[in-house]
Amino acid sequence: MYQGAIFDLDGTILDSMHVWREIDAEFLGRRGLAVPEDYLEAITPLGFDKAAEYTIRRFSLPESREEIIREWYQMAQEAYQNRVELKEGAGEWLKYLKEKGIPLAVATASDEALFVPALKRTGIYGYFDAFVTVKEVVRGKGFPDIYEKAAARIGRQPGQCVVFEDILKGIEGARMGGFCAVAVYDENSADDEARIRAAADYYIYEYKQLLNGNPQLFKEK
Repeated sequence: MYQGAIFDLDGTILDSMHVWREIDAEFLGRRGLAVPEDYLEAITPLGFDKAAEYTIRRFSLPESREEIIREWYQMAQEAYQNRVELKEGAGEWLKYLKEKGIPLAVATASDEALFVPALKRTGIYGYFDAFVTVKEVVRGKGFPDIYEKAAARIGRQPGQCVVFEDILKGIEGARMGGFCAVAVYDENSADDEARIRAAADYYIYEYKQLLNGNPQLFKEK
């Protein structure tokens, strides 16, 4: 049984990946470009700085990294402040873990200015004991760095923690670091489901599967 939980946000706790698909379409559409099929998958693990650098290189854009990030922020802020909701059962699962005394951490490629208002509005901000973003580590998701830092902040070793992720890179990075990796279904990662299943320790479609004790991951009090 495990003694700590680390959560990705977008697509795992927050039902927000559709927002980024809309932003990608509008952002590239303003420049007369279509969204490549692999674009969202490529930038999702990176965080804003590296995603902007990747976008500039891939599309030979004249804007600076800072200009692109500013434009993304302006497009995303309203959605995160007012419209992004929790995935079904996520709030109940977090409450359950908190009541069991399990320390909880966030490990995300998003930015505090976006996710903090969403977590506060949906009533789950106070459940978390620590927050780590990819800006704080050298390597992005796909490597264990962010999960290791999150585990350290809640006073746990990797082998004592479960990582919840919706993308393949996140699952691979968690497993590389010796974490138990639970993949959470998101429709935006559905094309990768077979590979995610193969890489993860467990795969769930809904948090009620965990609330029903299948699988039972955490120690009883």
